[in-house]
Amino acid sequence: MPKQKIIDLLYELMRDSKRSDRELAKVVKVSQPTITRMRKTLEKSAYIREYTVVPAFEKLGFEILALNFLDASMTEEFRKWISKSPKILFACFGEGADGKALLLVSLHKNFTDFSQFTGEIEKLFGSDISSFKSFLSALKVDVVKHFSFKNLERVQ
Repeated sequence: MPKQKIIDLLYELMRDSKRSDRELAKVVKVSQPTITRMRKTLEKSAYIREYTVVPAFEKLGFEILALNFLDASMTEEFRKWISKSPKILFACFGEGADGKALLLVSLHKNFTDFSQFTGEIEKLFGSDISSFKSFLSALKVDVVKHFSFKNLERVQ
């Protein structure tokens, strides 16, 4: 199967993963059994990590999305805590933002919840953190474009 067809399928799944293999086959211009095989290949090879819904977080009771920038030593205990925290949607290392090395994207029901979250991090891992800054976004009023993969730019 040509790599381009696999990429086409992946982009179509990002647009709407609820579509049937038959519908996807029409768009990608291959047979339905081929789509089924391609999807399984994408899943096994970890091109697809999971199928999920991107909800309207504010309708679920979340008011704050936080981008947390930390300059911190990553201990195994800290790494495990991050991976288990239900408040953290995404975590990665990077550069920029005053040299901060760790980004934590977190979701909170209100400012009190956010304060408890940052307090817990500082209590548990404060000795490993030299800097901790956050950028907060109010999900009910400040959203210009909602999170989605539907229109992700294709990389050639």
